[in-house]
Amino acid sequence: MQQRSGPGPQDTQIDDVMSSFLVPVHREGWRFIGIALAAGFLLSWLWGPLWWLSVLLAGGIAYFFRDPPRVTPVREGLVIAPGDGLVAAVKSVRPPMELGLGPQERVRVSIFLSVLDVHINRAPVSGAVARASHVPGIFVNAAKADASEVNERRATIIRMSDGVEIAVVQIAGLIARRIVPFVQEGDNLMVGQRIGLIRFGSRVDVYLPPDHHAVVAVGQFAVGGETVLADLKSSEAVRQVRRG
Repeated sequence: MQQRSGPGPQDTQIDDVMSSFLVPVHREGWRFIGIALAAGFLLSWLWGPLWWLSVLLAGGIAYFFRDPPRVTPVREGLVIAPGDGLVAAVKSVRPPMELGLGPQERVRVSIFLSVLDVHINRAPVSGAVARASHVPGIFVNAAKADASEVNERRATIIRMSDGVEIAVVQIAGLIARRIVPFVQEGDNLMVGQRIGLIRFGSRVDVYLPPDHHAVVAVGQFAVGGETVLADLKSSEAVRQVRRG
């Protein structure tokens, strides 16, 4: 009887499913995990159960900094969600002057990231980082409409190969106090590439090109690097939704 020498297609699929539960932790999180465990070790000399509390805290930090792989659509014209979270607003607005996008109104898609969501942000399109800027501000609830104008934030403007620009704005929230960028001006990005993270609750806005609309609706959950926010090559009308 001939024995199988290697794994077959079914084995590979099972391995892929099992590995999907083992989500890697981004390197930005290991320092905080180490601090939690070190503090717990020291405090356990005072009271033993504090060690187990630190282990739980470290587990929570690891969960926050998880960095799961994503399967990103790459067709030309697609604008992909830069972060995980609830679509909090889809609104036509004049972009802030700091973005350098001009006065013409654009559709802004706002995604609110709770402390339970993945906080790694990704490039919504492929292109070059034309401009990147950090804007100091305050720390109000990122779900509020004016958070895009008053909160601390970092703007990344990506110029696609056809010259069209799309802006991604990472906005710090009530709890979030640090935006960590992974890219800078002049970098060439692939759609879905990691561009930064926001610590502990936040929001990310995407400004579409003029005269284009979104294909997502308020209340929808977006998956960073996977959910299509807009299709710049489509002539489809504004998508209607049903709630229930």
